[in-house]
Amino acid sequence: MPTVAPDVAPEPVVLDGHIAGAGSAHGTRLVVGRWRRSPLGGFADVMVEHPDGTRVLLAPRSDVVELITRLYTFDAVHVVPVRVVAEPTSRTWTVVAGPLRARLTIGARTPVGALLGLVPPVVVRARATAGLVDAAARAVVPGVRTRGRGRDGSTEVYAARDQHAVVALDARWGDRPLGGLRRVDPPVRFGFSSVPAAPAVTAVEVSVVATP
Repeated sequence: MPTVAPDVAPEPVVLDGHIAGAGSAHGTRLVVGRWRRSPLGGFADVMVEHPDGTRVLLAPRSDVVELITRLYTFDAVHVVPVRVVAEPTSRTWTVVAGPLRARLTIGARTPVGALLGLVPPVVVRARATAGLVDAAARAVVPGVRTRGRGRDGSTEVYAARDQHAVVALDARWGDRPLGGLRRVDPPVRFGFSSVPAAPAVTAVEVSVVATP
């Protein structure tokens, strides 16, 4: 009798790093990813939604574009050098990506960040409790989800471990100033979830599991 191989769950693709979300007075909303660990090594990317709803991805390489566009939707994609420099002494992020020049100033830990410090990381990361964590996130931070489906049907789980406020923004798109810091409103529409409306930098591990 032939043997049947047991079902083996696919290994997740894991990205570990930080996501910064900020809105501007001009109406442009920015989502900056700074990934220290991924299957592609360390890299940074920027998702931009303009006031007219146009969604743009700025990514440094074609393999990064392939990974991100598997999961998120854009109206335009540009392969450009992307550099995000975190300066601990001044508590700033300097972002240079194609036409975008931005400087984000990082403030104190948010109440959500303090709450995350009380949750054991194993609980946040566990697939068995992902639904409960997602429900809690939606209750605490409206518009934010921690579990959902990517464009290709993959399951994405965001395991946040800390969060700090973004307290100032100085940004330009080409020659146009984007104005001062504002809430991320309306929410961005790249994937199944927006970033928090209150501008913030969140330390996060993202696990992506392909549909068998």
